[in-house]
This record gives sequence, C-alpha cells and structure tokens, in this order.
Amino acid sequence: MASAGSLSTDDDELTLPRASINKMIKEIIPNIRVANESRELILNCCTEFIHLLSSEANDICNNQQKKTINAEHVLQALDKLGFGDYRADAEAVLRDCKAVAARRRRQSTRLENLGIPEEELLRQQQELFAKAREEQAAAEQQQWQQLQAAAQMVSMQQSSQDLDQEDYS
Repeated sequence: MASAGSLSTDDDELTLPRASINKMIKEIIPNIRVANESRELILNCCTEFIHLLSSEANDICNNQQKKTINAEHVLQALDKLGFGDYRADAEAVLRDCKAVAARRRRQSTRLENLGIPEEELLRQQQELFAKAREEQAAAEQQQWQQLQAAAQMVSMQQSSQDLDQEDYS
C-alpha cells in the first residue's frame, strides 16, 4: 500500500470517512490521545482490510457462480483469511442489521397501520381529486367572468369616448 502522502485522489475516494474513524477511536479509547499519523495508519489499515475482505468475498461469490456478494460470502471470507474469531461478532452485527431493516419495513407500511381498506383510501383520494377539479373549474370560471366584465367595461368606455367625440364635431 502506498504511503499516506503519495495517495492519489482516486485512492482517497476509496477510503473510509476520517470522521467515522475518529469517532470509533474516541469511543473505543476515550481517554487516550491518538496522533494524526496513527489515525491515518488506522484509516489505511481499515481500508486495506475492507479491500482484502471484499476481494475474497468476491472470489467466493464468483466460485459459487453467483452475481451478488451476500453476507455468507463475507463470513466465509473472514474464515478463509484467518479472521474466524470475528465471525461471531460479524453474525451479531448481521442479525442487528436484519432486525433494523425489518423494523423499517414494518414502519413503512403506514397504509396498513391506518386500518382503512385500500378501496376506501382510493375512494377518498378520488373524492379529493374531484373536489380539487371542481374548485379549479370554479376559479377558472370566476377568472373568465372577471375578464368578460373588464372587457365589457373597456368596450363601454370606448363607446362613451366615441359619443363624446361625436358631440364635439
């Protein structure tokens, strides 16, 4: 891996956010100061580990003739690379992620939580659309009537001006 000073901008785009790494360091060792060089080294090691793990998971995925890397591929990659001790932690994180995703899916079904049948919601929506169309038509009718009244007043003013001009001739 290249040193921190010789990293190109393309390599910078492939690293973890420094703020995330700094936050993790602070959470793990809150009472210890960590030098910037050490933070950079940790960042590079984390990035390299992720590259290594994802490459190995990709190889496992390809060997199984799959097109998508899934969690099992990553867990197998941990074992194959000698990081089997982390498998239990990784599985716990996976369970947590699945639980959060399931909660989000349940929360996203707001229509089901309303207790109103979909047909009733559709009927209410159609009523609202019809009411909005009626209000729009009424507004357009009123605007047209105002234009007609204004045109009629202009016409009457022109007629009275024409009569006034004929009186002076």
